[in-house]
Amino acid sequence: MRAAVLALLVALAGCTPPPPSGPASPLVSTERFAARTWTFDGDTAGAPPSGTTVHTGAWAVRAENGTPTPPNALCQTGSADFPAITLSAESHRDMKVTAMVKPISGSQDRAAGVLLRLRDAKNYYIVRANALEGSVVIFKYVNGSRSEIKSGAVTVPAGEWHQLRGEVAGATLRGYWDGRLIVEATDQTFAEGGVGLWTKADSTTCFDDVELGPVG
Repeated sequence: MRAAVLALLVALAGCTPPPPSGPASPLVSTERFAARTWTFDGDTAGAPPSGTTVHTGAWAVRAENGTPTPPNALCQTGSADFPAITLSAESHRDMKVTAMVKPISGSQDRAAGVLLRLRDAKNYYIVRANALEGSVVIFKYVNGSRSEIKSGAVTVPAGEWHQLRGEVAGATLRGYWDGRLIVEATDQTFAEGGVGLWTKADSTTCFDDVELGPVG
């Protein structure tokens, strides 16, 4: 009997308990810079925001009912493979990009995305939510070719404002929906870059209260 008990204790000692469940620990970076917010309320309606660069798609500021900070939002209404706009080319290594997003319509896609470590029109990370697929996905766009890094399932309602957040620190990337971590991955393709917004195909999508800030 004693030998059996000892054998059981030895077996238990060799087991590694699973990690505790709960929210992920925050990403930490030593890089610090002043946060910046785009509300689009001081921009001219019918045109892209001042200081931005449109790569593809039809991006314009417009009055939008129910926008989180009225009256304006930035909306993409054109059709292209991957409509994209650079909000700021100022380069940072680690960053957190938060946006209020409303995927409105689209038969091929109803997507809203934030761009991190954006190098140019053909090189960046994407954290994207899609109302048709019900997912938040981390992509990389390298020399004009998109590939998926990792995805996570979540309900993304069309025609409603919700919060999408992308974070990158070191090699770790994360995607959040309404403050909840949905997907996490690692990749080392891009070391630093700017910030932008993104949709896909025929998505009509609006963005408001976009904030760029340091991680941690």
